[in-house]
Amino acid sequence: MAIIFLLIALSAIVAIGFLYVFIWNVKSGQYEDDVTPAMRILLDDELVTPPSTPYGKTEQNENKSKT
Repeated sequence: MAIIFLLIALSAIVAIGFLYVFIWNVKSGQYEDDVTPAMRILLDDELVTPPSTPYGKTEQNENKSKT
C-alpha cells in the first residue's frame, strides 16, 4: 500500500514539473506564432547559385570538363 502513495506523490511531482515548464514556455513566447511555421513550407525558397570563378565558369563546370 505504501508503494501506491509513493507512486501518486511521484506522479504529482512530475505533473507539477510539466506544468511549470509549460507555463514557462508560454510566458517566454514559445507559442505566440503558430501560423507562420505551418505556412513556411508553402513559400518558395530563393534559388542559390554556386559562386563563379573569375573567368565566369562555375566550379561544377570545371570539374565536369576535367573528366
